[in-house]
Amino acid sequence: FEAWAVGGWVRDALLDAPSHDVDVTTSACWQDAEKILASRGYAVHRTGVAHGTITAVVEGEPVEVTTYRVEGDYTDHRHPDEVRFVDDIRLDLARRDFTVNAIAYHPRRGILDPFDGRGDLGRGLIRAVGDPRRRFEEDALRVLRAVRFACRLGFDIEPGTQRALVECADGLEDIASERIGQELDGIVRTGRMGWALMNEAEVLGEAIPELAAMDGFDQHSPYHAYDVLEHTARVCAGVEEFTGGMAPRALRWAALLHDVAKPSTWSVDEGGRGHFFGHPEEGARVAGSVMGRLAIDRATVREAQAIVRLHDLPIHPTVRSIRRMLAKLEEKCPGRGEALAHALIDLKRADAVGKAPDCMGYAVELDAMSRVLRAEIARGSVCTIA
Repeated sequence: FEAWAVGGWVRDALLDAPSHDVDVTTSACWQDAEKILASRGYAVHRTGVAHGTITAVVEGEPVEVTTYRVEGDYTDHRHPDEVRFVDDIRLDLARRDFTVNAIAYHPRRGILDPFDGRGDLGRGLIRAVGDPRRRFEEDALRVLRAVRFACRLGFDIEPGTQRALVECADGLEDIASERIGQELDGIVRTGRMGWALMNEAEVLGEAIPELAAMDGFDQHSPYHAYDVLEHTARVCAGVEEFTGGMAPRALRWAALLHDVAKPSTWSVDEGGRGHFFGHPEEGARVAGSVMGRLAIDRATVREAQAIVRLHDLPIHPTVRSIRRMLAKLEEKCPGRGEALAHALIDLKRADAVGKAPDCMGYAVELDAMSRVLRAEIARGSVCTIA
């Protein structure tokens, strides 16, 4: 039988990047593949035999082994109505989502790349295999996968693929919320949510409808030079700058959702100036609703909510003010007050540089608060009363 390494492992190897899993595609049916692997002493699990997939455990690592296959129509925009096994790897590669994931490698035959995935790796492009609209209509989740790969790899999305993913983004309404959450969490974890908001607002608005209301929402405030969505994108980018690209997961979610309640809390005074009274508290509630719907783990949700709730809390470079901040965070997330205090200050910094130019100086002022915070932590300041 033939067998080729395929997909993400090959893509990442060509990029000289680490990869966390290995997929193999083979001409053998799953029963034969199971027999061959077991005869060599590998533990084999029947993880998806309806689709021709088994998983072998090799030196403690899972290796998925799948028979060459083609797929029928996707009437539910997620699962193929039928799977048909074939004997030509090129047919198998033709069913895959993006050219950079449709490259196969054989230790003797070398690279098989019928859709110029290597070319797109060199050009920094995410391009659908074949007709992009058909790819997204088959599986609407590929709309978010395209954004995730673009964020993870720092690539652009090829124009035809971009048009199709926007046109097909409404298919996400047929996808389970937890599956959408997995893809969105993957985008958040790349640290490039700022780019995604500025380039894929329509797609993200389908995935999280609460974001759509932020797009183009003029804040009518002297403190803000951008609409709510662009401000949020700048804050997401800012937290990456201030944390050296190592922003905690909860902080990244908090940056995305810190102003999510501004459209619903907006009011305007007699002078035409906009106000958002109570938006941090309402934003924390909405953030909990959004992240819960997306099946984000409860610990991350609680931490993100705490940061969102307190992102407008006035703080000063005094021991009393810093202890007050620590106590409030500790109350919301016991045992996490110190870590969340650093995250909150980083969000405040990013929030400042994402406003009007006259507000950016506050980011520098926060350095003094950060010094007091570190000094309080170093001296073992008590944040809770047992």
